[in-house]
Amino acid sequence: MADPLLFNPRTYDPAHFDPETRRLLRATVDWFEQRGKRRLIEDYRSRAWLADFLAFSAKEGLFATFLTPASAAGGDAGDQGDKRWDTARIAALNEIFGFYGLDYWYAWQVTILGLGPVWQSDNAAARARAAELLAQGEVFAFGLSEKTHGADIYSTDMLLEPDGEGGFRATGSKYYIGNGNAAGLVSVFGRRTDVEGPDGYVFFAADSRHPAYHLVKNVVDSSKYVSEFRLEDYPVTAEDVLHTGRAAFDAALNTVNVGKFNLCTASIGICEHAMYEAVTHAHNRVLYGRPVTAFPHVRRELTDAYVRLVGMKLFSDRAVDYFRSAGPDDRRYLLFNPMTKMKVTTEGEKVIDLMWDVIAAKGFEKDNYFAQAAIEIRGLPKLEGTVHVNLALILKFMRNHLLDPAGYEPVPTRLDAADDSFLFRQGPARGLGSVRFHDWRPAFDAYAHVPNVARFREQADALCAFVTTAAPDEEQSRDLDLLLAVGQLFALVVHGQLILEQARLTGLDQDVLDELFAVLVRDFSAHAVELHGKDSATESQQLWALGAVRRPVVDEDRSGRVWERVEALSGAYEMAE
Repeated sequence: MADPLLFNPRTYDPAHFDPETRRLLRATVDWFEQRGKRRLIEDYRSRAWLADFLAFSAKEGLFATFLTPASAAGGDAGDQGDKRWDTARIAALNEIFGFYGLDYWYAWQVTILGLGPVWQSDNAAARARAAELLAQGEVFAFGLSEKTHGADIYSTDMLLEPDGEGGFRATGSKYYIGNGNAAGLVSVFGRRTDVEGPDGYVFFAADSRHPAYHLVKNVVDSSKYVSEFRLEDYPVTAEDVLHTGRAAFDAALNTVNVGKFNLCTASIGICEHAMYEAVTHAHNRVLYGRPVTAFPHVRRELTDAYVRLVGMKLFSDRAVDYFRSAGPDDRRYLLFNPMTKMKVTTEGEKVIDLMWDVIAAKGFEKDNYFAQAAIEIRGLPKLEGTVHVNLALILKFMRNHLLDPAGYEPVPTRLDAADDSFLFRQGPARGLGSVRFHDWRPAFDAYAHVPNVARFREQADALCAFVTTAAPDEEQSRDLDLLLAVGQLFALVVHGQLILEQARLTGLDQDVLDELFAVLVRDFSAHAVELHGKDSATESQQLWALGAVRRPVVDEDRSGRVWERVEALSGAYEMAE
């Protein structure tokens, strides 16, 4: 029987979505399944461009339906309201793309980033052009980073010189730009040569097919076309300008706010496909006269991998609800967003590593999905800002989240067919210290009877005490190495909170929940020990760290029941050749 917690193409029926969304999601799964495992792996190994996949997407109107906000969809009666920016179904498609190959997800992801500045723009002509290009099946690109400066948008060398006729001539290069080889529209960030400071920023639309657009190379050895391109005296008309001044800066950051959320569900998809392969292989391999899965350490590693993956899914699904319910007076998504990018993707690395320790050399074989999963899972924590950057961002919310809750109405599960229009009118990208959160404690109180939830709650309460009695002083606040260790502890509390909220909304099996929190208790203890060993940790911080270490509540019967769920994954799915 299929595990209801994991995506399985054999049984997948997204009945919680509207008919057209269901059709498109199922059609996407069917396209990959009909293509087959051998072709999928061969295209990955040969670095083939994704022309067939993009042709399928264009034929079905996949990108156009999922990535055109209702406000830009026009009055086509044939659409019947199917075009909208709906984070719930975008997340579902991320998972499917991750399941079959990150190359497919990447072309979609950078299209999302490229569209961000357009959908945030008041330029009606550019918005109409983007909608038409999507309808034609085109992809998009996000021209922000540069070879010398990375994503440091304060230092861009893409220069726009006024042409004396209300437009500009743009000259400069961009580096690490996905889809730069084929994008019908590239959103490019630059600065005017005649205006100093932030007022000189400009976001403009460029066409990769224009003669003044020069494609230099693909900077990675992959089907992902991660380009370097150069503009030479590229004409930028008034109709090409998306944002100017501070609004251009805000559009860059707010686009990343939208786009980096997609990394978590891509990571989930990768882990799910790899898990089917790993458990099936381990369960059917005999060593020393016993199945590999009869060894206690193997059962522990695969069980840990399974519950971590379930935790990734629970957190990400719940974070969708906060994204979709966000508004000017509710910006809690600004914490949950870097959490999905940093915490969920690094959990994905742990899941793959645990399974790889079990299947060992099998994980290198060229005829398996696992070999590419082991490579591609590494990229997600490193895209759209490193783990360190996102941990530092998360720390900005710690005191308000832990110690100063505000009153909010409960956020429901958001699977309704609505347009998430606020994501394209987020406003100025500042004021993070003023963001308030609902009380995290009730989520834990609801499961106080679950032994390892209660044990983890002790550690969460201890972190609150740390913030009030042993928080880093002014000098330590400049020690990012120490702060990142604190950030890992805080991230675990937020991770646990949303997992519990989603568990209650979905009626998660309590054995699985207890086993998952046993893992989180161990993680918290490990990060506390890490903090204890930091060079600049004070004596009081060292004492606090050791005092926060806890042993999970052991229950062999519970662990055995969860193992039965893992064991049942053997043979539950295998992609057709």
